[in-house]
Amino acid sequence: MNQSERLAAFVALGQRLASLSPDELTTLAARARNQNAWFDTPNVTAAFAGLAHLLAEEPLRRWAGRYPPEPTTVRKIGVVMAGNIPMVGFHDLLCVLISGHILLAKLSADDTVLMLWLMEELTRIEPRFADFMQVLPRLNAADAFIATGSDNTARYFEYYFGKKPNIIRRNRTSVAVLTGQETREELAKLGPDIFQYYGLGCRNVSKLFVPKDYSFVPLLDALQPFEGVLHHHKYNNNYDYNKSILLVNRVPHFDSGFFLIRPSEALVSPISMVFSAEYTSEIDLVDQLTDIAAQTQCVVSADARFAGSHPFGQAQSPPVDEYADRVDTMEFLAELV
Repeated sequence: MNQSERLAAFVALGQRLASLSPDELTTLAARARNQNAWFDTPNVTAAFAGLAHLLAEEPLRRWAGRYPPEPTTVRKIGVVMAGNIPMVGFHDLLCVLISGHILLAKLSADDTVLMLWLMEELTRIEPRFADFMQVLPRLNAADAFIATGSDNTARYFEYYFGKKPNIIRRNRTSVAVLTGQETREELAKLGPDIFQYYGLGCRNVSKLFVPKDYSFVPLLDALQPFEGVLHHHKYNNNYDYNKSILLVNRVPHFDSGFFLIRPSEALVSPISMVFSAEYTSEIDLVDQLTDIAAQTQCVVSADARFAGSHPFGQAQSPPVDEYADRVDTMEFLAELV
């Protein structure tokens, strides 16, 4: 298979995902939710839509065209996939296969149903991919590694994989910059960045940077349409627990009735809560964002007005050439010899 044939298969996969019927989505989501209670129908549907967008033909071909069409030597790439949101390991699968290498995948126990279904669909579209994908419990045979996990698991990854070429990813989260000048419509667009996937993804906004003396009332009002997250029992349990802790400890906070905002110097907030921090000037804001850059996946602002940010509502829809932790996976794979 050459790169053009591999690309054609992924384009066809994207078209397949875009045309999934409501019955197919419901069935797949039900199977996924039996394995992972966070993978409900809305979030599985959103994840499939995101992958279909990722596999749009023109941007996909432009992206692949920036790299060598074939590897110098075909290598076995061990990929340890996360399972915090549906099919989060797909981009690594895409990179390994488009680059012409062999994928050895260790799937997360929280996301085998959807990932195996995707791999089966890809093989159905292009049977030759069967020789380029293996799902394994151990990755001893790999020549290089891509591993995604927490700060704790990263230490284990470094111990086990450190002697071979590797990309090891750690905890990251995302933040939003507000100015106080946003309209209600703009603030409403921030909702998916916070609540999609119930805040479990590294691209979910967990902290708000706001000007001094910022009024949170317009934001709380604009986000009220997202109160449906409270219908998920696990999210509801987190909300009740975190609210009770804040009340018992008399911690100042805002309560929307379904999520909480509290000032904190910390970056990663618990489920159902968003942290906030004030800035006094743009220089102060840049300094604060610079301090946390190594732990930040992306920054969002209204209409991407803040330099280097995404527009509100776009955090969960990265283009195909935006890499986790800003490490170019394709370049890493192209340089393997």
